[in-house]
Amino acid sequence: MSGKTENLLAVLNLQPVVPVLVVEEAASAVPLARALVAGGLKAIEITLRTPAALEAIRLVANEVEGAVAGAGTILNAAQFDQAVAAGSRFIVSPGTTPELLEVAAQSPVPLLPGAATASEVMALREQGYQVLKFFPAEQAGGAAYLKALSSPLAGTLFCPTGGISLANAKDYLSLPNVVCVGGSWVAPKELVATEDWAGITRLAAEAAALKN
Repeated sequence: MSGKTENLLAVLNLQPVVPVLVVEEAASAVPLARALVAGGLKAIEITLRTPAALEAIRLVANEVEGAVAGAGTILNAAQFDQAVAAGSRFIVSPGTTPELLEVAAQSPVPLLPGAATASEVMALREQGYQVLKFFPAEQAGGAAYLKALSSPLAGTLFCPTGGISLANAKDYLSLPNVVCVGGSWVAPKELVATEDWAGITRLAAEAAALKN
């Protein structure tokens, strides 16, 4: 196992659920991340889906003790480099391209690349990847699909993301090839908008209590 794979697993093994955040206002990033960390969710994926995302990553990386800031929805090399410069300690992509694999190979920051089919998983295995994001999890076949992959593609671990909630997270976490899941339910937009950080901490603690 490569050093980068070990570093990525060290992050993903911190908790059963990685929060997947869409941060609209950079000012909310620090209190939001602190609320998640207080509930036991230290690894935090901030998606590059808003203009505030890079600043949010920078603030969380610099100001939130105990947080491990990561960047999601990375689509190209430029975004990869920007996210690393902002302080991301892990990078997540919804799929994979040759450009992404090339920039990831040159970076010490580990990539969690997205895959949705057996062929995509096999292609990434050929590139040395052992830990993948399964996305979009529910739409691509759910826990039953991942269970079916566990034997023919033994040795590959997944972080399923997409359509996962408290109601179905255990279906995934019970599988031998799932290291953790990604979910947005721990930071609902309405709680962020009303700055209900205590409510988010409660949701984070509930998620952190889920076991593989």
